[in-house]
Amino acid sequence: VQLQASGGGSVQAGDSLRLSCAASGRTFGNYRIGWFRQAPGKEREFVGRSGGNTPYADSVKGRFTISRDNAKNTVYLQMNSLKPEDTAVYYCAAQHGTYSGSSYDPQGYEFWGQGTLVTVSS
Repeated sequence: VQLQASGGGSVQAGDSLRLSCAASGRTFGNYRIGWFRQAPGKEREFVGRSGGNTPYADSVKGRFTISRDNAKNTVYLQMNSLKPEDTAVYYCAAQHGTYSGSSYDPQGYEFWGQGTLVTVSS
């Protein structure tokens, strides 16, 4: 599976932005797609993951929503009420549907997109 994240940009606090993760490969349906982010000087952190009982990081719950369009092989990250602390490079990653480990651990994801930068100014 090859992933390409897009949709990043510079916005003001309170604005919304939608990121896309386009996947290629016939086995896309076998994977859950997770979103991670990495701010300057910080470790990569889990944001959320597609699939049943979708988990989200506490910091984004109620503001971010992940959706999936299997017909387009694309997963979206809708980000509302953005805050300056949401500034980061956002990555999408593919986790096989049979994986039973933590969705929060980047090690559980086999394929990664290149990242897209989101900058939120106050």
